[in-house]
Amino acid sequence: MKSNLISKSETTALLKTISERWGIDFPKIKNVKVHQIFDDAQIITANGMKILKVGDDYMPFLSETETLQKFPSVTVDVGAIKFMCKGANLMRPGILKFSEFEKDKIVCIVEESHHKFIAIGKSTVSSTEVEGMKKGEVVKNIHYISDRFWETGKTIYD
Repeated sequence: MKSNLISKSETTALLKTISERWGIDFPKIKNVKVHQIFDDAQIITANGMKILKVGDDYMPFLSETETLQKFPSVTVDVGAIKFMCKGANLMRPGILKFSEFEKDKIVCIVEESHHKFIAIGKSTVSSTEVEGMKKGEVVKNIHYISDRFWETGKTIYD
């Protein structure tokens, strides 16, 4: 794994991109490190923060509970958990409740009993469409507990 600090201008551009996509303002951050973990993925760390970049998508790392709480979420029943933690996409029947979200936005998946974040994905429909659905895909699973990013990310400390 290759890790390097990025320049001040690269940091500014990166935080601007993430802020715009997430709709969250970041304070000025110094010493941002980019860890190239796979050909298609990076983990970005700074000041106790971890961000996962897969392809062109930026998402908070699953361990970043405080950041994850700022995103729309979907609560799933116990039956959906084992499938989600093996990388399955979230289907409508497994959903118990959800907050408002738009299509193609980051959505966090929470399990019902302990209210823990188990996966992060990109919505394939909006929350208003979900209300009328009986079946079908709702969230494309991108990052989940025990995936290759999770296992590698546990070894990276800021």
